Amino acid sequence: MQRHYRALVARRLMVLFGLSAVLLVCLVCDIALGPASYSFGEVVSALVRPDAVSAQLKVIVWDIRLPVAMMAVVAGAALSVAGAQMQTILANPLASPFTLGISAAAGFGASLALVVGVALVPVAGDWMVPGNAFVMAILAALFIHFASTMRGVTVETMILLGIALVFTFNALMALLQYTASEQALAAVVFWTMGSLTKSTWSSVGITAAVLVVTLPLFMRHSWALTALRLGDDKAASFGVNVRRLRLETMLTVSLLAAVPVAFVGTIGFVGLVGPHIARMLMGEDQRFFLPGAMLCGAVILSLASIISKLVVPGAVLPIGIITALVGVPFFFSLIFTSRGRSW
Repeated sequence: MQRHYRALVARRLMVLFGLSAVLLVCLVCDIALGPASYSFGEVVSALVRPDAVSAQLKVIVWDIRLPVAMMAVVAGAALSVAGAQMQTILANPLASPFTLGISAAAGFGASLALVVGVALVPVAGDWMVPGNAFVMAILAALFIHFASTMRGVTVETMILLGIALVFTFNALMALLQYTASEQALAAVVFWTMGSLTKSTWSSVGITAAVLVVTLPLFMRHSWALTALRLGDDKAASFGVNVRRLRLETMLTVSLLAAVPVAFVGTIGFVGLVGPHIARMLMGEDQRFFLPGAMLCGAVILSLASIISKLVVPGAVLPIGIITALVGVPFFFSLIFTSRGRSW
């Protein structure tokens, strides 16, 4: 038994190592692609020895492409971890920041700033849009949490509640778009499609900082979160304070989901697909499932960033379109394969 467990741990560590290697390759490829393409070796040289390459290559890699590529990594990781923990605490295989309306709420908050100029937080300038998006995403996540604690609320009810939030915020956003000027309308549409092109080192740093702060909190409760997958009663019999664990996790997840959405816009299905791939590779043990979900989400969004540059030569498609085209078939397969059985 002990030998079998060690072999299982070794296999999971190898999978994590393999995902890390794939992510590193995707990161370099993402940096290399663009209107002016560079070879793999040139990009590596610019990253390792920036003073040994031309000034033009150094500026393109470090000031233009690297922030975008790094945002794909950290945003994908954050959204995937948020989706993984939403699925865990809500016992809902369809839970994610996108399907539960958190992304739609962030879009409405951003639209308020772009169309009406209303700031929900005391910030101005370039920070008004992400500030509004963050506040609305947090409010939507808290609403989801408190609704899930009501008596008689089932998994099916939570799915319907998320759908209701999506339609509500989309309708409010459409109302704002109807009254918006042409310039504001174009800005709203571009934001809701999801884009990494406006990423800066400051936005990358904030998103990465939130991810670094929240991951140890999740890992500290890894045993309790793993026990929660066995059911509330079983987890409680192990001494887990289920209600407190759900509240703490949902508050942390709200922050983790809201920050990347506030900076990059609506990017769907990463928080749904990433955790399910990690679960198939790692199982339910949070010690391995959580870093697996983080790496899967980062790889997915980094690959989507690469594809967005290859579809139309010389142009970059909004990354939300790419993730939706990949995620919708997975979403359908998940619905059909989960019918008639509990998750």
